[in-house]
Amino acid sequence: MFDDSFSALDFKTDAKLRAALKDKTKDSVTILVAQRISTIMNADQIIVLDQGRIAGKGPHRELMKTCEVYREIALSQLSEEELK
Repeated sequence: MFDDSFSALDFKTDAKLRAALKDKTKDSVTILVAQRISTIMNADQIIVLDQGRIAGKGPHRELMKTCEVYREIALSQLSEEELK
């Protein structure tokens, strides 16, 4: 489990670490707690919390369509093009 340790990293290092973890954790369950959308947008399942309550659950593409909280956070961090 990572408790948003990625947020202190620059984007280049963050990307390298995510790529390394993807390969190492492909056959296991990994729980990431993150504020940076780029850290979790490729996850199989994302749970969006808003003031301690579940605001949405699903993969990135679905949440962009169905969860306003997730969409607002995502658009505050990345462009529409980066989010596709």
